[in-house]
Amino acid sequence: MCGITGYYSVNKKLDLSALQHMTNRIAHRGPDAFGYFHDDTVGLGHRRLSIIDLSDAANQPFYSSCGKYVIVFNGEIYNYKELTSLIKKPLRTQGDTEVIIELFAQYGEEFVSYLNGMFAFAIYNMEDKELFIYRDRMGVKPLVYFWEGSTLVFASEIKALLELPQDIIKREVNTDAIAAFLHLNFIPDPISAFKNIYKLESGTYIKFSGGELVKKKYWSINDKIKDHVVSDEKEATRAIEDLLVSSVSYRMISDVPIGTFLSGGVDSSLVTAIMQKLSPQAINSFSIGFKESKFNESEYAKKVSQSLGTKHHEFILSEKEALEKVDVLFDSYDEPFADISAIPTLLVSQIAKTNNVTVCLTGDGGDELFHGYNRYLWPQRLSYLPVRAFRHPMALLFNVLSSKYKNAAQIMSYENYNSIATHIHSQEAGAFSQGKTKELLKGEISNFDYLLSNKHARSLSKMEKQSLFDLNYYLRDDLLYKVDIASMRYALELREPLLDYRLIEYVLNVDPALKYKKGDHKHILKQILYKYLPEELFNRPKWGFTAPLKIWLRKDLNYLIEKYLSKEKIEKAGLVKPEIVAELLSKYKLGSDMDYQKIWSLICLHRWYERFF
Repeated sequence: MCGITGYYSVNKKLDLSALQHMTNRIAHRGPDAFGYFHDDTVGLGHRRLSIIDLSDAANQPFYSSCGKYVIVFNGEIYNYKELTSLIKKPLRTQGDTEVIIELFAQYGEEFVSYLNGMFAFAIYNMEDKELFIYRDRMGVKPLVYFWEGSTLVFASEIKALLELPQDIIKREVNTDAIAAFLHLNFIPDPISAFKNIYKLESGTYIKFSGGELVKKKYWSINDKIKDHVVSDEKEATRAIEDLLVSSVSYRMISDVPIGTFLSGGVDSSLVTAIMQKLSPQAINSFSIGFKESKFNESEYAKKVSQSLGTKHHEFILSEKEALEKVDVLFDSYDEPFADISAIPTLLVSQIAKTNNVTVCLTGDGGDELFHGYNRYLWPQRLSYLPVRAFRHPMALLFNVLSSKYKNAAQIMSYENYNSIATHIHSQEAGAFSQGKTKELLKGEISNFDYLLSNKHARSLSKMEKQSLFDLNYYLRDDLLYKVDIASMRYALELREPLLDYRLIEYVLNVDPALKYKKGDHKHILKQILYKYLPEELFNRPKWGFTAPLKIWLRKDLNYLIEKYLSKEKIEKAGLVKPEIVAELLSKYKLGSDMDYQKIWSLICLHRWYERFF
C-alpha cells in the first residue's frame, strides 16, 4: 500500500521539483521509502508503505528486467506468487511489483485480467513514450487525474494534484459534482468536486501517448450478470464459503503484523472467524465504541472475540475524543464528504497502527452483495399498485406522524420511478431529493441520469437493482473512499475479502431469494457464519459503524452551523441559495430533527470551499 503521483507533460511545463512537491504531499500514505523517475516529458513519484518484501530492492519506481518499462504501484496483488509461474525469467525480488511489470512486458496492456487484488498503478514505456494507468475492478484503491488536453497529471489523492501552481491546475468548482454530493452525500466517479480533475473509473485503464488519452474498460460488474442464477442453497453455500476462505487466505499474506476490524456484526465476524481458523496463533482484533450506549456495539465484538479466541483490543471513546477528529476528517478528505462514520474509521485506524499492526482485514461489501440493508425492501413496496396510486396522499398523512413515518413520506415523494434506486439511497441517507437539490443550488446543473444502471443479461429483482446501485456507486465512492483515506492517514493498509472479484462474480448470480429469505437479510452469509459462531450472538438489531451526529450537532458541533452556514459565508461561496438554507435552519432550531444530515452536508460543503477556495 502506497501513494503514487505522476505526469505526462507534452508542453514540458512540469519537472522533478513539481513531482517532489506532489509526492511529499501524500507522504502519510508511505512513510517507509520514496523515489522518483523523470525524463523530458514524464515523471513518476512513489511513497512506500512496506508490506511484502521489506528490502530496498523492492522500492519504487521499479524497472523491468529489459529496461524498457518503469512502474509506480499502490495496492496489493494477492495471487502474485501463482503468477510467477507465467514469467519466463528469474525474478530479483519476493514482491508483487516486479510480477506486475514483468507480466506487462511479456503480455502487453491486457495483462491486467491476470491480477487478483486492489491496485492503482502507472507503467511507462520509456522507448515508445506511452503511459498506462490502471485501477482495480471494484475501485478499492483511488486514482485521480487532471486532464485538459495537453497535460496529464495523476495521484492517489487530489491534494497532491493541488500542490501544482494554478497556471497548470486551476481551482474551479464543478457544480455538477456539488449537485451529486448534496443528493447522495458523496461524489460518484468519474467526476470530482474540481473541474478537469477526474476519478479513474473502476475496472478501467488509461493509455496516453502523443497527447492522446484513451480509456478502456477491462471489467464491469454489470457485464458479470448472467442469464441464470444458482438456486440450490447447499451448492451456493458451499461455493461461497470456499471462495471466502480463499479470499481471506490471500489477504493474510504479509511480511508485517496483521489484524482485523471487528464490529461484532455479521460481515466482520465472519471474516475474523475464517482468519482465526487459518492462523496458527491468536490474531489481533480491534473494535471501538462510544460511551453513549445506543452507539456502542463493542460488547458484541468482545463476545465474538471471546468465542473465537482472538487477541482483542477494545477502546471505548468519549465524545471529546471522537469530536477531536472532526477537523482531521475535514482536512483528510479533499472533496465535500458527509459520511460521519469516517470519524470512527479514523479512530480505529489510528488505534490499530499504534498497536504495531500495519494491515487489517474488514467486512466491507457484505451488505451490498448479500442484501443486508433494510432500504432494499423499498423498491418492492413502492411497486405495489395501491402505493403507487395513493402515494401522494399517503405521504401527506405520514408527514404529520412520527419521524419514522416522515422518512417514509420522503421516499414516497419520488419524481421519476426510473431513477428510484438513486432516490431511495438519497432519502435513506438523509440527503436532498433531486427536486430539492435543484431548488437549493445556484446556476444550472445537469440531470442525474448518469447514475442509472444499464441493461443486463437477465431481468433483475427490484432488490437486486437497489443492491446494484450500491455496488456501482455507494460502495466505491463513499465506503471504500472513506476507509482508504481514513486508514492511509495513519499508514494502515485495509483489505476487503468480501470484495474479491471471484466472489463478486459468483454472488451476483446467486438467487436473490437466498440472500433475503423470510425476512432474513444476508440469509446465506449467516448460514456460513453459524458454522463458526453461535447464532445467538447475532440476534439483535443492526446499528452499523457510525457516530451520534444528531446529538453532536445539537451540542458540541453546534458552533459549526454559525461558522459555516451564516448568510455571509453562504453568499461568499455562492454555491447554494441562502434563503433556502435559512429556512432549513429555522425548522431545525425549532426542534425538527429530520434535516440534521442535510445541515451536516451543507457544513461539509462550505468547510471544503473555505479550505480550497
